[in-house]
Amino acid sequence: MGNFTTGVKETRFYNDVISGLSGFPKQLFSKYFYDAIGDKLFQQIMNCDDYYLTKCEMEILELQTEAIIDSISADDYFELVELGPGDGTKSIKLLKELTHKKADFTYIPIDISHSVIDNLEALVADTLPEVKTSGMNGDFFDMLNQLRNSNGARRVVLCLGGNIGNMTVGESHAFCGKLRQSLSKGDKIIFGFDLVKNPKIIRRAYDDSEGITKRFNLNLLERMNRELCSDFDVKKFEHYCSYDPETGSCKSYLVCLQDLEVHFPEAVIPFKKDEYIHMEISQKYTLSQISDMAHKTGFVVDRNFFDSKKWYVDSVWEAV
Repeated sequence: MGNFTTGVKETRFYNDVISGLSGFPKQLFSKYFYDAIGDKLFQQIMNCDDYYLTKCEMEILELQTEAIIDSISADDYFELVELGPGDGTKSIKLLKELTHKKADFTYIPIDISHSVIDNLEALVADTLPEVKTSGMNGDFFDMLNQLRNSNGARRVVLCLGGNIGNMTVGESHAFCGKLRQSLSKGDKIIFGFDLVKNPKIIRRAYDDSEGITKRFNLNLLERMNRELCSDFDVKKFEHYCSYDPETGSCKSYLVCLQDLEVHFPEAVIPFKKDEYIHMEISQKYTLSQISDMAHKTGFVVDRNFFDSKKWYVDSVWEAV
């Protein structure tokens, strides 16, 4: 158990954890996966054989970048805002094409992780020094509202990597509706959606044979030990993944292997044997569901870009 430091109880991370673990069922927010160690583990997940999502989207961006840029670019200045950019491997391809076409834009990556923004700004500076970059660290909507109040520039928002899938269908609709409120008519979004497919393929992607996803989930317990002074014994929790083809919902859990108590500063969380913590959801969509979501939240689908297997789509929406 780490040393208690004054102020840890006041952090949003601490409050979210205590709230999530005190309810039923116990749950943790997946956004907290991404500390420096979690970032590295996720890069390993994206590179492992079983995780197809990154490969499918990279194929789209490698083969159809020019068409994608044509669907979002114009002669006027715009801000290219990326939500949850990861290591920037995907967005770099778009940035290169925009630079090639001499587009007038500023690249604004937004992420909750300081390390993601720092690493990405360094990558863009080294790879494309001519690109104006202004990273922002914080909550997506807080940052978008800051941007909206700063100037009237046209915006293109990137939400690649299937990030929209880390919510329930209802939460996704609410997210898109709130996003629409942060944008102006004519602004565009590119959403990456993982499409419904053979259940075995989907489940294997979130329970990979190398055990990287397991380590990724358990790292959140270790992060709480490091930063929130808890005393999780990670050996007493195991990773479990399920996929329901009827709802398109893939969920991951950590299951407690015995009765125990976990101590935090001024809080004790009891666990029963076989009790689970809900860690993450990865929602899969049909094209009709995607179109319906756009229509109901103030957008229209402008164009869809598919990989060769049609396992994944980068969908371009326009605010109406």
